[in-house]
Amino acid sequence: MTQADTSRAQIADDEIDLGRLLGLLLDHRWWIIGITSFFAIVGIAYALLATPIYQSNALLQIEKKTSGSSLLLGDMSEMFGEGSEVAAEIELLKSRLVIGNTVDDLQLTTQVTPNYFPVVGRGLARLLGQPEPQVVVSRFEVPAELVGESWRLTVKEDGRYTITYDDLSFDGTIGELLSDAGLELLVTDMDAEVGQKFTLSKSGRLRKINALKSSLSVSEVGKQTGVLSLAMEGADRDYIQQVVEHISQNYLQQNVMRNTEEAEKSLAFLEEQLPQILKDLNESELNLNSYRQEHDSVDLSLEAKAALDTMVEIEKQLNDLTFKEAELQQRFTRRHPSYISLLDKRETLNKTKERINASIKKLPKTQQEILRLTRDVEVDQQIYVQLLNKQQELNILKAGTIGNVRIVDEAVVEPLPVKPKRKLVVLIATLLGGMLSVGLVLLRAALHRGIESPEQLEEIGISVYAAIPVSQAQKEVEQRLKKKQRPPIEESLLALKDPADLAMEALRSLRTSLHFAMLEAENNIVLITGSAPEIGKSFICANLSAALAMGDKKVLAIDADLRKGHLQHLLGQPNKTGLTEYLAGQASLDNVIKNIPFKGLDFISRGEVPPNPSELLMHPRLAELLQWASQNYDFVLVDSAPILAVTDAAIVGQHVGTSLLVARHGVTAVKEVEVAIRRFAQNNVKIKGVLLNAVEKRSSGYYGNYGYYQYQYDKA
Repeated sequence: MTQADTSRAQIADDEIDLGRLLGLLLDHRWWIIGITSFFAIVGIAYALLATPIYQSNALLQIEKKTSGSSLLLGDMSEMFGEGSEVAAEIELLKSRLVIGNTVDDLQLTTQVTPNYFPVVGRGLARLLGQPEPQVVVSRFEVPAELVGESWRLTVKEDGRYTITYDDLSFDGTIGELLSDAGLELLVTDMDAEVGQKFTLSKSGRLRKINALKSSLSVSEVGKQTGVLSLAMEGADRDYIQQVVEHISQNYLQQNVMRNTEEAEKSLAFLEEQLPQILKDLNESELNLNSYRQEHDSVDLSLEAKAALDTMVEIEKQLNDLTFKEAELQQRFTRRHPSYISLLDKRETLNKTKERINASIKKLPKTQQEILRLTRDVEVDQQIYVQLLNKQQELNILKAGTIGNVRIVDEAVVEPLPVKPKRKLVVLIATLLGGMLSVGLVLLRAALHRGIESPEQLEEIGISVYAAIPVSQAQKEVEQRLKKKQRPPIEESLLALKDPADLAMEALRSLRTSLHFAMLEAENNIVLITGSAPEIGKSFICANLSAALAMGDKKVLAIDADLRKGHLQHLLGQPNKTGLTEYLAGQASLDNVIKNIPFKGLDFISRGEVPPNPSELLMHPRLAELLQWASQNYDFVLVDSAPILAVTDAAIVGQHVGTSLLVARHGVTAVKEVEVAIRRFAQNNVKIKGVLLNAVEKRSSGYYGNYGYYQYQYDKA
């Protein structure tokens, strides 16, 4: 074979495989439709009954603080108005500080939920338009060991209720505080029918904060926009709106408090220092006046006045540097250029101050003292005025601080639920059902190794004598037999019940093939066996016997399956005095042969189940029986036990001229047939061919090559 021929053959095989794959789906289309429909119905039910989940959202903006005070305060506004990084603000939003205040404000540690019928109760109530029962609990406290446990509240008549937990039970009234055994409960309002039950639980504060944190979604809108989106999902529209609103407000409040915190600390420091500075100023003025009166000195010389003005200015600048250094210490290290510049400037001022002090020492002693006292007065006065100015500036800053966060959009709830997306749920459920059903069909086909067509056997050199279609009428008979019903022969034998059945047509065709196959056989005895039970060998034996008898032949059917033979049920005969009794020498030939109401067909049943079937079949009486039957009948059909289960068929096969192996379409594996034939060959029994039983017309198979066309009898 050339390479081109090989390629064409491979392409052909691929096309056959594709056709078989599509055929499998067509054969199992009702399974696929059924499973897909089931999943679609489940998806529709879920979409209708599932509790709608809504989303509440708010929009915040993180911005650099800008206010009118910045024009007045200059550098101080930079210290208190710096913007925070967005990532840090997101963490602050989800902090225990912010969320904990929300939990406390809304009393979220107390949960009250109405009880419905499991799974579908809430959904049915919503579809029927029934309002949700409500209970308003203003206070609910339980002992520490019962935190997190569920209590049951039952509504009673006249505004009363009962709350229970295990063996504990308490009765209460709406509007009255129930306090007993560590339990405190105050129900302020109730809108529910008598008998309605609710579940109450008190969770730990930290656990509720963590749960709320996990359900809260915070993200930045866009990139580096400083705009944060808060979102929360839940079934209770009012609940999620209140939670998002309170979180936004609590975050805004803590942001303002954080921005004014440093100003408050500075104000506290100034309020503490101002009285001392004022006291020092008063003492300096008193000392100056006393000295002047004592020495009768009023004015200073021009040189002394110039030195005084310079000293006061230097002291003012040094005082300013002290304030600025305190600011820089919070922002930079001593190695920072700004800090180094400040230290250099201070050193220069100190040197100038020392030089002026040296020149002052040259003045007369009286002027030196007046100059010193005057300097103290003016310096203290400058410091006092400067601190007063700072105090006013900080007051203005505190009053004008609004924080660097603003609420752009208040918390609202979207009008339509975000979950479940009903159309998407139904679509996904339907697709899932379709994929699952197709996957199951393909998986079953991949794991199943049953024979799908006669070609599978013929490719490995095994002859297929007949492909017998599945018979619906025979299936009905088998169902009745499984129910221990024993129909008469007119209903159990297909040759009588429905002679035009396709299975009977196939058996008539087998009758012709068998006639030519037995021309070279040693005798006219035919063994019909199989590789495993429940493949229909008894059905073939009974109806093939009837088909041979219908051809004006004298036929004897023998049930040699001494273990589980049931040929008597198909032929409508009792199981008394059969082959077992004959082989055991307990009955004569005349006693075991039964004449059934079918012309030309006699029958030997199985008889009672012996304790040693194989040994009994090895008795010489079997050979004598078969030899006699071969001489007195045109055909002798022997139904034997499966070869792979027991060795009975190999024993019987030593006395027959033709052996046929039955395989069931879609059930018996090719390997199983090979092993059965090999087992017979080991016992010097040659299988003439295989009968493929119960063949179903499938799109995935090759049944068309062995198809049958029902040719109805003309009743005219």
